[in-house]
Amino acid sequence: MPAALRPTPHEPRLARIAALVADASRSRMLSYLLGGEFASAGELARAASVSAATASGHLAQLLDAGLVACEQRGRHRYYRLADADVAHALEALAMVAERTSHAQSWQSPQRARLRFARCCYGHLAGQLGVALFDGLRAQDRLVPREGGGFAVTARGAAALDGLGLDGAAWQRRSSGGAHAARIAYGCIDWSERRDHLAGPLAVALMDAFVERGWLRKQPGERALEWTPTGRQALAGWIRPVGEAQAEAAITSA
Repeated sequence: MPAALRPTPHEPRLARIAALVADASRSRMLSYLLGGEFASAGELARAASVSAATASGHLAQLLDAGLVACEQRGRHRYYRLADADVAHALEALAMVAERTSHAQSWQSPQRARLRFARCCYGHLAGQLGVALFDGLRAQDRLVPREGGGFAVTARGAAALDGLGLDGAAWQRRSSGGAHAARIAYGCIDWSERRDHLAGPLAVALMDAFVERGWLRKQPGERALEWTPTGRQALAGWIRPVGEAQAEAAITSA
């Protein structure tokens, strides 16, 4: 074999992870967990359309590879994605998988809801998630931070105070320290192919929106419902979303 074609130990070790994700049942399980919440083995078995025993075997492999984490609660075990890096990798794979049929793949009413607003590992994604990220920057609530990521401005801190999120504390966290860049950062969106907001601040924002009833979660679904109250309240947070997009998402709910 020519020297240029010989494998080297310095190349990325993709084969094992790629093989795990390539299995259709494990892929469905991982996609189900992209919502960011814990799920039981039974829920994941149903999501993957496999038996409990088969699901247990798949989960053991995903645990061993570090793609999922497990938490024991009483007699039951619950699973989630291991971390945000796994979620971002899965979203990127989904985007690549559908790049040749992107427009057609989002035509159905069910997928239109998913595209409009969905949960991505605890933060807001889809058209509404991109609009939120755009709005935060346009309103000078977030600014790029030297070294990467985004910092909360004085205006942003005041807006966060209005949500009960202690804006001054978020401002301090995002403007200093070795891990400040991970407080708020852009994450490429699967459906929109632009960034939505990710990181702990994004998770805190979505939790606040759900607690106030501006967004509504449906059990077992990643798609989020944008409530009438939320449409009014979030108007001051987002870049305007097209009426046709909003109506399609609401009427198909």
